[in-house]
This record gives sequence, structure tokens and C-alpha cells, in this order.
Amino acid sequence: MENQGKVKKLIDLRAQARLGGGQKRIDSQHSKGKMTARERINMMLDECSFEELDMFVTHRCVNFGMEQETYLGDGVVTGFGTIDGRVVYVFAQDFTVFGGSLSETMSQKICKVMDMAMKVGAPVIGINDSGGARIQEGADALAGYSEIFERNILASGVVPQISLIFGPCAGGAVYSPALTDFIMMTEQNSYMFITGPKVVKSVTNEDVSVDQLGGANMHSRKSGVAHFKTSTEEECLQLTRTLISYIPQNNMENVPEVECTDPINRLDDVLNSIVPDNPNKPYDMKEIIRSIADNGDFLEVQPLYAQNIICCFVRFNGKSTGIIANQPKFLAGVLDCDASRKAARFVRFCDAFNIPILTLVDVPGFLPGTGQEYAGIIVHGAKLMFAYGEATVPKVTITIRKSYGGAHIVMSCKQLRGDLNYAWPNAEIAVMGASGAVEVLEGKAIAKIENADEKSAYILEKETEYKDKFANPYAAAARGYIDDVIEPRNTRFRVIRAFETLSTKRLTNPLKKHDNIPL
Repeated sequence: MENQGKVKKLIDLRAQARLGGGQKRIDSQHSKGKMTARERINMMLDECSFEELDMFVTHRCVNFGMEQETYLGDGVVTGFGTIDGRVVYVFAQDFTVFGGSLSETMSQKICKVMDMAMKVGAPVIGINDSGGARIQEGADALAGYSEIFERNILASGVVPQISLIFGPCAGGAVYSPALTDFIMMTEQNSYMFITGPKVVKSVTNEDVSVDQLGGANMHSRKSGVAHFKTSTEEECLQLTRTLISYIPQNNMENVPEVECTDPINRLDDVLNSIVPDNPNKPYDMKEIIRSIADNGDFLEVQPLYAQNIICCFVRFNGKSTGIIANQPKFLAGVLDCDASRKAARFVRFCDAFNIPILTLVDVPGFLPGTGQEYAGIIVHGAKLMFAYGEATVPKVTITIRKSYGGAHIVMSCKQLRGDLNYAWPNAEIAVMGASGAVEVLEGKAIAKIENADEKSAYILEKETEYKDKFANPYAAAARGYIDDVIEPRNTRFRVIRAFETLSTKRLTNPLKKHDNIPL
């Protein structure tokens, strides 16, 4: 009987812990269109796979009457489970307990699962829904944040880290998500900022709403802080499962593989005519990606930010691959500060986790203007160059149309250790376009011609001469900068064969403590 009483006590305590801050607060959470911490975890993970840890932890604060109010779990649910059978570690802040505010013991729970994830080599997924530091704990709460940040830093590039923002995330709390690999936000209830609207008003006299200052739309379009934006929590949790399916468990594993039902030698005749004859006319690079990817599927990262470049995950013959591609539909596909940073970070993530990289090039150059120069485009462009140059994963580059000047160099050229560099027959690889080149090379001669018709004829002759030399891939191919000129409709097969050939690639960088990427 005594044992039965102890078992009943355990069952009762578990039921108490699962209630978090109580039914009334759970109802309040639901009324805002938000799920509870455990509901979120159970929806994200495989059914019945979640193993909760530290359910009975309580805070140790005795300030401001806190000793009179304790809850089992202390505002965060932690543990591990599986996504498609693969282990992941999770923590989910519970807004029903002290508004999800971070305490010393909460940070210890989070740090424990992060440490375990590092030991076993599994991803960490954090669900953020918190009012910030628990004010009653003062420096202990700040130290707790610092402990989490240090683990984010040490885990970077070792295990994937994903942050889901399902409520407030303000002040120092924003730095943990900022240190992780991917941030997801929902349109309705999530926001992130360092200082809130009231502080902004008092310091700068700006009137700004919560959504304008740190909502999902702002961070997914303007700041680039959010990598994904969804309408609902359910959609975000499903998207997390999809993202995990493309990523290895840790930096020592190869990419995950799935069965491929799409023939590797599938031809697409549309590609032979997808690029317009007019070099200044746009087309949609995503159509090329859909054509060559397994079953036309891909997962785009930061789809609303710096849309002049595309970063996405695809599969080739069932194996995950990262694609970086210029997008002629936006700003003619030029590289600017935002596009350079976006692509550089994606390249570095892929390289850290052994994900091969395919680069599709159609770039007329860097965006000119005082705005870009004042914003430091020199350094931002160097980030992308650095990322490609240090990457040791298999790298395949295909020049689709234009590849001009410095932008040609930073888009995974042969000299930045591109393994296989292909080009379509209409590719142009040159310092600049024909009209600009003739203006530089023949400017003085053109100025001496007084007759307008003669001047136009001379310019046309020189532009034609320049195009004959460079408006094709063969000059670069003659010097080995392009390994082969390929038929567009055969691109999928050539890419898959290239990555299969490179699957045993071994390349290491010089021994160093760490590099000093131009930040």
C-alpha cells in the first residue's frame, strides 16, 4: 500500500507539473491563439517520442515573496524526442509560469539539454515565449542568460540550432536566437527587439508599434533577422520538421538521404529556351531550380529578404544540397550588402554541416551608389568571397547568363576553389558588359568622331567585337576557368554526376585557431 501511495504521488505531481501555471493561464494562452509549451513540443515531435527532463525543478528565489509561489518545472519544458526517427533536444518556455521569465534554474535546465545535445551530436530546438529576465532574481537571471549564450556559441557549427519565436522575445533574450542557425517567427504573436516601443519613444521620440519595431513581417523583410515566417504556430512546427529533414545531426555526419523517385537523367527542354535573348530581360531563377531539383521541391531560406539572391535547400538524387542563386527578377540579380550577407551566412552554414553547394550565377555586378558604399558593400562583398573561399564541401558552379567583374569572383569561381565550374552556351564571363567596356576602351577614339552616324557605327562595331570575344563561355573555357559548357536541358544530370564524383572529396584549410572573417 505504501508503494502505491508513492506511485500515486508521482502521478499527481506529474499532472501538476503538466498544468504549468494553472488551467486559467492555459485558457488565457489559448485565447490568444497560442499553444502551451507541451502542446508545441508534442505537435513538433514524432508521436509519443518526447522524454521530459527536470519536470520537478523549482526556483530557489526568496526575494519579493517569490518563495511563496513556486511551480514544478519553473517555466520551461525540456527534454528530447525524435523528428522522423532522428533525435533532437528541445526546450520550450512556458508563458503560463511567471510569463516564461528566465530564472537561474530555468537557465540550468536549458543548459543541461544543450550540453546533452553536444555530447550525443543532435540538433537543439528552442521555443521562445518569454517576458525576459525574472526581475526578482537580478544578477542570477543575467548570469543564466550568459550561460545559455556561451553554449550557443560553443555549439555553433557543431550541432544545428533552431529558434522558434512564439511570443515576446525582448532585451537580452534576443541574443540566444541571434546566435543560432535559423530563426522562425509567426505573424500573430511573435516579436523581437532589444528595446521596446516605450523606451524608443522616451529616447528617440519615435512612435512605433510592437509589430513595426520587431514583428515577423519586419524581421523577415527588412532586418533579415528571421529566416522563416509563418501564419500559425502549427505551420511553423511543421516547417521545423521539414527543415530538420535537410540537415545532418551534427558536423561529423554526412547529409541525410531519402529515396529518390525522380530519374537522375531527366531532361527538361524548357531550360534550353528559358533565358531570354535580350540580356537585359529578366526571368525567374526559381524555375530553373524547380526544373533540376528532385521532384521540383526546395525549401527557401529568407525568401522575403534580399530577394535578388536565392538561398535554398534541395535534394539531388535524394541527397541534401544547398543552392545559392542570383535572381534576375529582382534588381537584375545584382549583389548588394544584404544579398552578400545573406548568401555568405548560408554558405558558411552549409560548409559547417557538410552540405554540398550548388551556385547558379547570373550576376551583372555589385549594386553601385553612395547608399551601398556608405553601408560598407566592400566588407559585405568580402564576406561572401571569404565564405566561398574557405568552404571545403563539394562546390559546383553553373554560369547561366552574366558573370561580370568582382561579382563573378565572389560567386564561387574556380579560383575560390570551385570544384566543377560549368556554363550554359549563352554565358558571358567578363570584366563588364559590352557597352561599358567599349566606353572605357574606346572612349577617346569615340570622342574624336564628330559625325553621329559614324560614331554609332563605330560603337556598334566595337561592341560586336567585344561580344564575340566575351559574350560566350569559350574564352573562359579555353583557359580552364570553366570545366565544361553544358546543354541547359541536361543540367540536372550533370549536377548529380558532379556531386557523386565529389562525394569523396577531402580538403582541409591551414591550421589556425580561427579565421578573421571581415565582419
